[in-house]
Amino acid sequence: MLGFDAGSVTTSLRRVVATAQNGLEVLRLGGLETDAVPSSFTVVARDPMYRLRRYFADENPSGPPVVLVPPMMMAADVYDVTRDQGGVGLLHAAGMDPWVVDFGSPATEEGGWNRTLTDHIVAISEIVDLVARETGRDVHLAGYSQGGMFCYQAAAYRSSRNIASIVTFGSPVDTLAALPLGIPAGVATRGAEFLAEHVFTRLAVTDWMARTGFQLLDPAKTVKSRIDFLLQLHDRDALLPRESQRRFLAMDGWVAWSGPAVAELLTQFVVHNRMMTGGFSIRGKVVSLTELTVPILAFVGEVDDIGQPLAVRGIRRAAPRAQVFEADLRAGHFGLVVGSTAATQTWPITSKWIDWREGNGPRPLEVRAMSYDDHPPSESGVSVSARLVHTAATIAEVGVGIGRGAVSAAAGAVRGSREISTEAVRTLPKLARLGQLQPHSPVSMGRLLAEQNRRAPSAECFVFDDRVYSYAAVNERIDNVVRGLIAHGIRPAMHIGVLMETRPSALAAVAALSRIGAVAVLVQPSPDVGVAMRLGRAEMVIVDPENLDSAVDLGFEVLVLGGGESRALSVPTSDTVVDLEQVDPSSIDLPGWYVPNPGRARELAFVLFSGSGDTLDAKYVTNYRWALSAFGTAGSAGLSRSDTVYCLAPLHHSAGLLVAVGGALAGGSRIALSRGLAPERFADEVQRYGVTVVSYTWAMMRDLLDHPDLPEPRLHPIRLFIGSGMPVNLWRRTVDRLAPARVLEFYASTEGDVVLANVAGVKIGSKGRPLPGSGRVALAAYDPVTARFVTDDHGFVRDCADDEPGVLLGRPGLDDVSGSYMRGVFEAGDVWTPTELMFRRDEGGDFWLLGNKRSVVLTAHGPVYPQPVVDAVSGLDQVDLAVTYGVGDPGEQWAVCAVTLRPGMSLGARAVGEALAALPAEQRPDLVHVVADIPVSAAFRPVDEALRAAGLPAPGPRAFYADGSGEYRRLTKAVAADRFSTSAGASSVGRSGS
Repeated sequence: MLGFDAGSVTTSLRRVVATAQNGLEVLRLGGLETDAVPSSFTVVARDPMYRLRRYFADENPSGPPVVLVPPMMMAADVYDVTRDQGGVGLLHAAGMDPWVVDFGSPATEEGGWNRTLTDHIVAISEIVDLVARETGRDVHLAGYSQGGMFCYQAAAYRSSRNIASIVTFGSPVDTLAALPLGIPAGVATRGAEFLAEHVFTRLAVTDWMARTGFQLLDPAKTVKSRIDFLLQLHDRDALLPRESQRRFLAMDGWVAWSGPAVAELLTQFVVHNRMMTGGFSIRGKVVSLTELTVPILAFVGEVDDIGQPLAVRGIRRAAPRAQVFEADLRAGHFGLVVGSTAATQTWPITSKWIDWREGNGPRPLEVRAMSYDDHPPSESGVSVSARLVHTAATIAEVGVGIGRGAVSAAAGAVRGSREISTEAVRTLPKLARLGQLQPHSPVSMGRLLAEQNRRAPSAECFVFDDRVYSYAAVNERIDNVVRGLIAHGIRPAMHIGVLMETRPSALAAVAALSRIGAVAVLVQPSPDVGVAMRLGRAEMVIVDPENLDSAVDLGFEVLVLGGGESRALSVPTSDTVVDLEQVDPSSIDLPGWYVPNPGRARELAFVLFSGSGDTLDAKYVTNYRWALSAFGTAGSAGLSRSDTVYCLAPLHHSAGLLVAVGGALAGGSRIALSRGLAPERFADEVQRYGVTVVSYTWAMMRDLLDHPDLPEPRLHPIRLFIGSGMPVNLWRRTVDRLAPARVLEFYASTEGDVVLANVAGVKIGSKGRPLPGSGRVALAAYDPVTARFVTDDHGFVRDCADDEPGVLLGRPGLDDVSGSYMRGVFEAGDVWTPTELMFRRDEGGDFWLLGNKRSVVLTAHGPVYPQPVVDAVSGLDQVDLAVTYGVGDPGEQWAVCAVTLRPGMSLGARAVGEALAALPAEQRPDLVHVVADIPVSAAFRPVDEALRAAGLPAPGPRAFYADGSGEYRRLTKAVAADRFSTSAGASSVGRSGS
């Protein structure tokens, strides 16, 4: 017979009874009564946004003040879950003066559901002022998770004033470097953009939603903790030590998020990733983490799947001017601030860090300087072994087995989704829109601005002088300007001069003219203003206060715009001088003929100018031409809402209006306007605005690259330079000095619809290939000696073979009214528009500029094309600028190349010969000489007129000649007298070669 064990029965019965009693208590009260008493605190400040707690205030603390900031979705008690293991208790025991920010719950605070992210950041800045004033000491600012992000942002907002150091716990900075659950960046940004624009504008996140979302990020650990709790429900003594922590995570620790705050968080720091790039907006002020100059300690959880290590370490790149340190702990996200690891490591290290920064002790051994290395998109910073050990251990404790096949399938799915998302980030929609345009299609700058406003009115349109302007604000300003212009007689198709510096009012004026359907004649402030106005057939002129004096004597009615309402004009208002800022838009009734944005593709939109003096020439830009440049730029550069495009070129230059502004509007990117090119301003604004794309023209970057304040490679947000004409050596220096940024070189003809783009950027110096959506192109064989096209036996122009020089032709565009057509070129009935430029096409299909037809140097040994010579010598590190030009009569010209050198460099004959060896012997210059200066135009294009006028270079140690054997030698007086006719210099014929 089996024996009966009364003791076992009694024990089992007691467990059942204890389980029932404890379970009933949990059901009634939500948890076990622990008799735990929270740390004492006093609320020292109240505001609709926060309550500021000072812990142990009755003990008159005198230690370093530490302000602890909780995440937006978590209660302030996260720092005091248990007194013996909570952050405030341990910091107080170490001699610190802890303060905690309590944002409360939006559900219970007045106006809480309308809180924005900016409200939280500004509140923290105010709290820093209050604590610094109360204690008389600089503040150590600390935050957990999103609270740490707030600390970074608030410190940058106040330029680190009154802050001794920043301490963060699992706070991501590079939010797209390592997303939770391995979500691909492309998927995350599009999902976040959709949620920000369409969900959280109507919906808030309740506390139970926040709790559930947090738990789903680590489902295995959530299941384990719940099963552990149930299995130990009979043992009250075993549960009580962790009961406060369990209740905090399961019930009490979560608060709601207001919809506007979540939307702003997603837009600024996920969609645009502006913690990394900079340029996030706080109450209209542009802020960047580059403004952080205080020491930073970031705690990194080695198995943290929310604030993943790579995301946390992004602060190293985002704050290059700060000393950044890290402390690595083997902990998950919550374990960084609550629990045994936090009690034994996090808070003691934090205390020792503060002592070190206060000069009261050595640097903690656990703290080391942070490093940040580039990483593949698939990495997160949590090692595979750490993740597997952590997850497997958790799963094993619960008793759940998972096969390797499931893990492999999940990993494959993540990889597949990442590849799909990468393919999705393409530019086809923008380029496809070009193909849909017809001559009657409605398209204009004003219409595109209105489209972006309808799509996202609160999105940021542009930034200028540290202020951010939304699409809604910009469109309201444009509509007000429209009313003022209409009230003073401006109607569709009228030509109106715009004489303004780069400023928001200039952009508003141009867009307002487009919205009316008038033509903007963009004039550069120069002595040629009057001539330009006449060439552009302007009927009146819009000016800013700075250009008013130069406009009043032109004989046109002057409309003054910009500078604000309260400014004095240098010229009193009259019948011919009208101050538009004093016009009340609400008092103006719009006429019946006014239809916003009436512009069609074929209609003239802008008049731009090139050259100066006698060479001043008007360039007519239709709406289609503007759209071609705008969508072509946006498509080839991959511009999106996460980009900030820095417009270095002024608005009256095509690179400013068509490429930078047009491309940004087409891509939905933010525009950064600058007051002009200055190295100090460039270095500062690139970081502060979070500039990702920089527009340039010709040698514009030359004066910027050597500036000492320019950010170090990989410590800046720039990813791309877009423009045209960048010299080869400057191209290489730019991508080296500002790595990993690359250069996207464009060529857009003024005839036909030819747009070439070097999208890959691999072949430095190439103009690239025809842009999809632009016109068809061809190379027609051309003889520069006879100035005629080369024909075949049937009389048709011969299509160029690979690497054969030819004139670039383009199909006539929708808007081509020049009439410079060629018919029957390659076959009967075909129609082409010739350009003035010669190119060659390599075997890969890429086009290389050779020069203007008129700039080819016609020597006795054959034609010398200027651009290949310039490209070859520009490959030398010593060379700064270069031009090639002809001296003498056509057919007997000498091909001369002039170069300037970079500071401290010298140039010898051997280096010249090696650089030019890649060119055929007959296409090399006869002479190469070093000059003190090569002037550049207002668009930074090297100009050779003065050098041509000076004739042949003088003999000397800085002049070299081709000796006929393929080598270059020093030009001596004897050689000059023997080989080079001095009369050639006297009879030199002007031929532009740059």
